[in-house]
Amino acid sequence: MDGEIINKVANSALEVFDLEDYYPKGQRAELDISQWLLEGFLLREKDFREYLKNHDWTQYQDQYVAVFCSTDAIVPAWATILVTVYLSPFAKRVAYGRLEDLETSLYEAILPTLDYSKYEGKPVIIKGCSRKPVPMGAYLLAAQKLQPFARSIMYGEACSAVPLYKKK
Repeated sequence: MDGEIINKVANSALEVFDLEDYYPKGQRAELDISQWLLEGFLLREKDFREYLKNHDWTQYQDQYVAVFCSTDAIVPAWATILVTVYLSPFAKRVAYGRLEDLETSLYEAILPTLDYSKYEGKPVIIKGCSRKPVPMGAYLLAAQKLQPFARSIMYGEACSAVPLYKKK
């Protein structure tokens, strides 16, 4: 034995599916519409429209924006849609909810466009331990998209993968 270390993972047929590879670059922002409600709870249409008209929307230029209300206010659907109408000329994408909801919507747009045929008949590991905020919804969608192609699907790292699926 000559003490050579052999990387069995690198030499295996195992394919790694890393969601971070598809993480869209760009700034993220949250926009809380409660700031335009009377005491954070009451929407007065005239005032609300005036706030929107006078708001500096350019600060969201080329950003991904999550729109939400941090209070328990009952906000009519048209109000959030109107905020989106103002944001759309500036933002790359607008999603309803918090940042995790935004990230999920980004992956929901990206993952269906990928070609999964390269994973046909191969064991695949969906890489865990991401440095970027990859939402749980992205992992669920990735597993769904890979399942028709992969021979098996695991989650985690090659040294400690959890089996999820094996084709019969």
